[in-house]
Order: sequence, then C-alpha cells, then structure tokens
Amino acid sequence: MWKTLYIDRNAIPRFHNLTSEEFATSWTQKPFILTSPVKQWPIYETWSIEHLLEVYGNTLFRAESVDWPLNIYITYMRDNIDESPLYLFDHTFVPKMSLSVTSPSSPGSYTPPLCFGHDLFSILGPQRPDHRWLIIGPERSGSTFHKDPNATSAWNAVVRGAKYWIMFPSGSGDHPPWPPPPGVFVSEDQGEVTSPLSIAEWLLGFHAQARRMHGCMEGVCVQGEVLHVPSGWWHLVVNLEESIAITQNFVPEAHLGDVLAFLRDKPEQVSGFPKEVVSPYGLFVEKLSAAYPELLEKGLEAMGNRRAGKKRKWEELRDGRKEHNEGTTFSFGFGDGHDEDVA
Repeated sequence: MWKTLYIDRNAIPRFHNLTSEEFATSWTQKPFILTSPVKQWPIYETWSIEHLLEVYGNTLFRAESVDWPLNIYITYMRDNIDESPLYLFDHTFVPKMSLSVTSPSSPGSYTPPLCFGHDLFSILGPQRPDHRWLIIGPERSGSTFHKDPNATSAWNAVVRGAKYWIMFPSGSGDHPPWPPPPGVFVSEDQGEVTSPLSIAEWLLGFHAQARRMHGCMEGVCVQGEVLHVPSGWWHLVVNLEESIAITQNFVPEAHLGDVLAFLRDKPEQVSGFPKEVVSPYGLFVEKLSAAYPELLEKGLEAMGNRRAGKKRKWEELRDGRKEHNEGTTFSFGFGDGHDEDVA
C-alpha cells in the first residue's frame, strides 16, 4: 500500500499555511505542501466523483487528446486495466462547470492560496496563456517528468484522493543548471524532453537511483492539501488512488525575470497564449510597463543578471582550462561542494 511508502531525508516540507511574506522571502524556490487552505473551499465540501457525475455527467471534458462526456470518462476510469490510464486534464472547466474563482470583491467556488500573492500574468486578462486545469484520474494515472510552461510556478490542490510527487531542481535565474532526472533526455535548448518510459517503467527502473540523487524531493499530497511547484522544477506525479484536483500556474514577483527571459529567448517553446497574441514577450512588457513599471525594471534587471551569471560560469570554466594547460588544477565549480579536481 502507498501509505507504507517511506520518505525521510527527501521529504517535501509541510506547513499548516504560510503568509505571503514568508512565501516571498523564503519559499519561492522550494516545493512545499500546505494542509489548511483547500479545506476552506466550498467545492471541498461538495465534490466527489458521484457528485460530479450527477451534476456534470453529460458535460464534455478533455482527456488528453479526446473530448468525452464525464460519465463516459468515469466508466473508462473505473473499468480500465491500462498501465498508463488516460488522464482528464481540462483547462476550460471553470466556465463549463459555472464555477467562480474568489476575487477581492466576491467569494468563489475556490480560492487560490493567498500566500502565493499576486499573479503577474493576470494583467494580461483574456490574453493570458492557459493557466488552470481540472484533473481527474484513476490510480496509476499521472504525468511523466516535465516542467511547467513558460517558466511559471504552479500550485496543485487535491480535492479527493492522493498523489505521489518526485521533484528535482533544474537551475533558475543565475543558478547553474542541474542534470535532468535519470531516464529523462533533454535537447540542448531544453525544447524537447524525451522520457521513453511509462510512469510504471520509470518507477521500477529509476526510482531508487533518483531518490539517492542530490536535490531530489518527494512527498504524498492527500485530499485537502496543496503543493507548490517552483518555476523550473522537474516533477513526475502519479495518482495513488482515484483523484480529483485543481492546478493553476502563476507568475510570482520572484520569478518575473525567469518568465521574461523565457518569453524573450525561447519563443518557439512558449505555449498556451491565444492565437491573436503575436508577441507574448512584447505584450507582457507593455502591460507591466503600464501597471507595474518598477516591477518591470526589477524583472529586466534580474533577466540581465541571469545572462551575466551564465557568462560568468563559462568564463570561470574557460579560465580554469587555461590554468590547467599551464600545469595547475581546476574545479568545474558547479556549486555542489563535491567537485573533483582535474589534474
């Protein structure tokens, strides 16, 4: 049983709640689980598979590449014996289900955890990229290793069920890059990610090795809890039982430079924006300039520091090689304190 899964030194930290100040000063770069906010949602009191079937049974939802009425998907979910079951993952669930999201002026069906603060992509209004999804799936369903789109951060709230998460940092801002998780292959520009294994195959073949790797974090998020996914973190998620969840991507101030850099430097990897948005980077800069000029200045400065940091690392490596050629030793210096000197 998953409840006997032993997680010790890699455990994702758990808190009752955090303030926005605590998040901004200490936790924007780290995963954590909150055990309180979701339990206050109206939908937490009412939602179950049976309730959703009764109210939305004939409503079409996206299950990977297929649109199915919910009652057909639930029949599949409960009868399938697939190794990697189809996963309901729908980004238009709020209007489909006539839900409301809490705003400063009115309560809603659910409330994004307040500690995450203001989502800077919200200034784009209807031109923002897709950012929230309803997720329903059986035991064994989930997602293989990936990073969230457009360098955004995310939260994932479990309304019913339980999910196992295993996560790895990849480097953010001027931090040096980390290698991808074992069994995951990434192109040089990180635009293509290949993981030839199913979740089950990865867990059987690489899980033990992954848990020993520096930087690995893992945990089980159960119903009524919400997990924070920092910008740029690799994560694999698997449902340990029949589950319902809501996830939302957002841009906190601490990662504005990362998002700006991604939109500017990797336009071919930008996703989720409406077709009429020709330049997501240009649009975001324009809106930030009008609404938050000081934040934009800080974000552009962070973006410049990020580029300078990468250049500095290569200069250190180049200079080290020069010293090596002159008969001294050097370290690659990627910051983990365990580099071997090369004679």
